[in-house]
Amino acid sequence: MNTFEGSSPVGRRPFGAPAPSLPAFGVYVHVPFCSVRCGYCDFNTYTADELGEGATRASYADSAIAEIRRAAAQTGPRTVETVFVGGGTPTQLAAADLVRILRAIDEAWGLAPDVEVTTEANPDSVDPAMLATLRAGGFNRISFGVQSAVSHVLQMLDRTHDPLRVPEAVRWAREAGFEQVSVDLIYGSPGESMDDWRRTVEHAISLEPDHVSAYALIVEDGTAFARKVSRGEVVMPDDDETADKYLLADEMLEAAGLGWYELSNWARDEAAQCRHNVLYWTGGEWFGIGPGAHSYVGGRRWWNVKHPAAYAQRLAAGQSPEADGEVIDADAARMEDVMLRTRLRTGLDPAGLPAHDHLIEQGLLEPVATKLVLTKKGRLLADHVVRELT
Repeated sequence: MNTFEGSSPVGRRPFGAPAPSLPAFGVYVHVPFCSVRCGYCDFNTYTADELGEGATRASYADSAIAEIRRAAAQTGPRTVETVFVGGGTPTQLAAADLVRILRAIDEAWGLAPDVEVTTEANPDSVDPAMLATLRAGGFNRISFGVQSAVSHVLQMLDRTHDPLRVPEAVRWAREAGFEQVSVDLIYGSPGESMDDWRRTVEHAISLEPDHVSAYALIVEDGTAFARKVSRGEVVMPDDDETADKYLLADEMLEAAGLGWYELSNWARDEAAQCRHNVLYWTGGEWFGIGPGAHSYVGGRRWWNVKHPAAYAQRLAAGQSPEADGEVIDADAARMEDVMLRTRLRTGLDPAGLPAHDHLIEQGLLEPVATKLVLTKKGRLLADHVVRELT
């Protein structure tokens, strides 16, 4: 069992175990800093020049810890099953600050003995010392933003890392003792050929990861990338080509021993699945820490103010950083549950669903034991299936 220096063991439960009826509980920490803003990204991220007064990387951990303490008072006793630190680029913060944030979560709620603690990282934002500090501090899973192994595709995505650096970063993570290593990929970039994508998947497999996420590039409104598309400067691939790339990735990853468990995620086995994301997809609750972070607890969803300066100022004044929220009624919760569980290999319970025999006849769904599961064809048309079921 890992321990934090000067603190109690991971798994300490300062407020006692939660009531058995409570859903699984996780904590998401948003770190909004990036060295470069990627043109396709619409996440709540900021470069150093965009931060303005009142928000710095150096002071961010203190603001996050202040919110964690407020959050624990709000939720009451809970045990944290998963922690996910995302962004942005979390490893833009010092490793010691990330460990301080994790320690604060443990002190506020208590971490489960088998807690999964993930941080995202860019391959060029880590070194052996940082990874060793993170692992000693309680992080046991890392997800590298690899995106592509082809230089011209990375340039299109405004990614700054050298593909040759990736195996080194993965090796450092293994040597530091991370139990799970994941890589994130993006397919469907303008100018990416099928051979380019094959090279990327081959590269990912060669890293021997425990987990792979592969997402189709989406043109998000308001991004620099969307403006390029609207001006005709870049042309997106057609849907058939994007589907072919998904099928190629699925075939190659399955052959390498990585099975799909969610539409865009593959894992070596059940233990290698991202438990934090599974918590989202299966009705768990979570508290989101950081500017723009979303939370869902007790049937209510809310989100924080987006700018790091406004976030820090509110917490410094002893105020809640919440910007707005909504109550999720039973009908909305049911619809969201169907939408999310449809994407999972474990499938969904057909009880209470609208007529769906036509989806089985069309080869989009198949009965597996007592559940309905997407076929491979159904995975390509998952949005259509969800619309039919909701």
